[in-house]
Amino acid sequence: MDVFAMKKILFVSLFTSFLNLVQAQNSVFHQPPTWSKGVVWYQIFPDRFWNGDTLNDPPLSAQQDAWPHDTLNPWNLHPWTSDWYKMQPWEKSNGKDLWYNITRRRYGGDLAGILQRLDYLQDLGIQAIYLNPIFYAPSHHRYDAYVLHHVDPYLGPNPAADLALMANEKPNDPSTWHWTSADTLALHLVGEVHRRGMRIIWDGVFNHMGVGNPFFVDVVQKQQSSPYADWFEVEQWRDVDSGKAFRYKGWFGIQDLPEFKENQNGLTSGPDQYVHDITQRWMKPTWSSAVHPIDSISLGIDGWRLDVAFCVAHPFWKRWSARVREWNPQAYLTAEVIDEAPKLKPYLMGDEFDAVMNYPFAFIASEYLINDRNRPSTKGFQKQMDNLIKVFGYNRFLSQQNLFGSHDANRLASHIVNRNFAKYAEWGTYFALSKASNPAYNTRKPLGLECKIQAQWLVFQFTFPGAPMLYYGDEVGMWGANDPDCRKPMLWPELTFEDEWYRPDQSQYPQAQVVQWDTTLLQLTKDLILLRKTHRVLRDGLLRWLLPRDNKEIMGFERYSSEGGQVMVFFNSTDLPQSFSTRPYFKRAYSWPSPGIFESGSGEFHLPPRGYVLFQPR
Repeated sequence: MDVFAMKKILFVSLFTSFLNLVQAQNSVFHQPPTWSKGVVWYQIFPDRFWNGDTLNDPPLSAQQDAWPHDTLNPWNLHPWTSDWYKMQPWEKSNGKDLWYNITRRRYGGDLAGILQRLDYLQDLGIQAIYLNPIFYAPSHHRYDAYVLHHVDPYLGPNPAADLALMANEKPNDPSTWHWTSADTLALHLVGEVHRRGMRIIWDGVFNHMGVGNPFFVDVVQKQQSSPYADWFEVEQWRDVDSGKAFRYKGWFGIQDLPEFKENQNGLTSGPDQYVHDITQRWMKPTWSSAVHPIDSISLGIDGWRLDVAFCVAHPFWKRWSARVREWNPQAYLTAEVIDEAPKLKPYLMGDEFDAVMNYPFAFIASEYLINDRNRPSTKGFQKQMDNLIKVFGYNRFLSQQNLFGSHDANRLASHIVNRNFAKYAEWGTYFALSKASNPAYNTRKPLGLECKIQAQWLVFQFTFPGAPMLYYGDEVGMWGANDPDCRKPMLWPELTFEDEWYRPDQSQYPQAQVVQWDTTLLQLTKDLILLRKTHRVLRDGLLRWLLPRDNKEIMGFERYSSEGGQVMVFFNSTDLPQSFSTRPYFKRAYSWPSPGIFESGSGEFHLPPRGYVLFQPR
C-alpha cells in the first residue's frame, strides 16, 4: 500500500473518530424525528373540542373548594350551541361586560370528548395531534397550572376522588404521586392515538405556574423560610415591621402567573428538577392497563410543544432536551417562539428544539396569498420564502409546523374578512388590532371570494414543504377574531347551532350569520391530506419555483424527488382572472372550483380570481 493511500485511510479514520466524539459530546447533530417530516398536525383546545362526559362538569358550588385561589370566579357552564356574543342570563345579572364574561366561560370539553372524536380525526387523515394544556388549573385555557404532575380532574371521569387522592401527596416528591383517574384516562388517550398510527404531543409551560400552585402558596405563607423560597422571582419579601409588602414577578406583569426563578443555568434547581420529574412521568409512565399494556403500546407522549420558550434561558432547554431524547430518541420538540426568522435559529441548532410553530411562514404567505393591497411581487414572495427556508435548512424545514392561526390568533377565515388593515408580521400590534374589542374589526362570516381565498390558502399550505397544522375547526370553516373569539366550541354536524345575530357591542347583524359545517372546505381538506399521503413527494420532496414568463401574477412551484415523483401547483392570488402557459400534458389535475380552469392543447391555463390548479406532468 502506498503512502498516499495510508494517509487517506488514516485521515478518514481520524475524521470519523472526531465526528463521533463531537456527536457524543454535543447533540447539535440531532435531526427532527423521521416521522415528523411532512406530517399533518391538528391542534385541539380541550375545553372547546367536545364534552364527552357531562358527569365531570364542575358544579358551581364546587368551584371554591376545587380552586381556592381561583381569581377568575365565578364562571358558568355555557351552552355549546349558543350565539357566541349573546350574553346568557347569568352573565347579564352579574353587572360585568361581555369580555369579563366571555373569558370565564366553560364549555365542558374533556378527555372523553377527544377519545370519542378520534374516529373523526382519523377519517380526516390527521397524523399527529398537538394538545393544548391539560394539567390541573383554574382557567379554561390551563396555562396557569397548579401542578404539572396531574391532569385536571375535571377532564377525567371522577373529579372528587382525584382531588381527594391528590390531597394526600407531597407535591415535590414523585414517590408520593398517585395515578388519578384523569391521569390514566390521559394515558389511555395516548394509547388510542398510537393504536391508530398517530402521534400526540402535549403543551408544556415551564416558565410560570398559576398563583394557586402549592409551591408558591407555601412561599406566600412562610416567605424566606419556605423550602420553595428559591423557586420564584421574588422582588421583595414581606416585612411587617417596616410595612413592606410581598412582591414577585408575574409573567408579563400578570400577578396570577408567578414566574420560576432563573440563574445562569436556566431554572433554579427546585423547578428544574420538578420539570424533569414531570417530563419523565408523561414520557415514560409507570402505569399500565390490560387495555394498553405498557410493553405493547406506548403510553408515553411523543413530545412537547413548549409555551413561551423564549422566556426560558437556552442552557435549560439544552439539558432538558437531552434528557427527553434519552427517554425517547424519536421525540418531537416544538417551541412557541414568535420572532423574525433569523432569531429562531439558536433554538434550532439540534441541541434544543426540532421545530417552532412556524408563524413566519404564515406572515410571509398571508401577505401574498390573502392580501389584495400592498402584496409583494411574485418574485419577492419567492425570495422571502427561500430566505425563510435557509434559516431552518431544507431538511429541518420539512418538520416545521406550518400554520396560519392557533389559540393565540384570529382564525384564518376572519383574517381573510379583515385582510389589509394590518400586517400579520407585526405581531404585537396585530394581536391587539385583531381582537373583536376593536370596533374596526369585522366579526361576520366569510362570503364568496373570501371562501375561495381560504381554499387557496389550504392548497398552498398542504403542498408547500413543511408539516401543515390545522387549528381545530378551520377545516369546517369556523371563524372568529383573536383570543377569546378564536376559541369557540367546535362545530359538530349532529348539533344545531344558533345563528349568530349579536355583534360584540350587542348590536345585531342585518341578517343571520348561519353557523354550520362548510362541507366543501372539509372535503377539500380531506382531499389534500389524501394527496399528501399518496404522493410522498409532497411530504419530503424538493422545491423548485415555477414562474410563467407570460404572466408574472401567477405563482407556481414544483415538488420533485430523485425517484421521479413530481407535482406542480399554480396559483392566481389576484382578484382578476389570469391566463398562463406551461407544460401542455398532465396525468391528472385538481382544482376548486373546477369551472373555468382548463388546458388547451398548447398548455394554456385560465385561472379565475384566487384560483389554483395542481397536476402531475406526464
